[in-house]
Amino acid sequence: MQQALGLAREAFELDEVPVGAVIVHGGRVIAAAHNRCEQLRDATAHAEMMAITQAAESMGDWRLENCVLYVTLEPCIMCAGAILRSRISRVVYGAMDPKGGAVGSMFNLLEDSRLNHQCEVVAGVQSSECGGILTEFFKRKRQMGKK
Repeated sequence: MQQALGLAREAFELDEVPVGAVIVHGGRVIAAAHNRCEQLRDATAHAEMMAITQAAESMGDWRLENCVLYVTLEPCIMCAGAILRSRISRVVYGAMDPKGGAVGSMFNLLEDSRLNHQCEVVAGVQSSECGGILTEFFKRKRQMGKK
């Protein structure tokens, strides 16, 4: 999670919503990314999506079984869908997202037994640090909007 937080800080400095994601396989980091929606002008350029693409390249397979995704913010519906499709085994996230979270807040897609894949979820890891950077980012955005 520390590495994911570092990536979130990088995103903050680039004026991207500060979310970082890291994927680990066999104790080794195989992917690391942060949000790049503004830079790429792409609504799908979330940290999780970027990391999943990198991990698939690293593994040589779209199936990311036995991989763990660490992400600073609860995944949205789009990212939860990609997590399920890629067969990631475990997701560890920091801050909850009450307005868009699909892994416990608004929905619980990753553990839904009606779907053909489920994954273990660990929520709230370093939540104050993960949430704090997001709070600071949006506070700064609101202040800049008032000027």
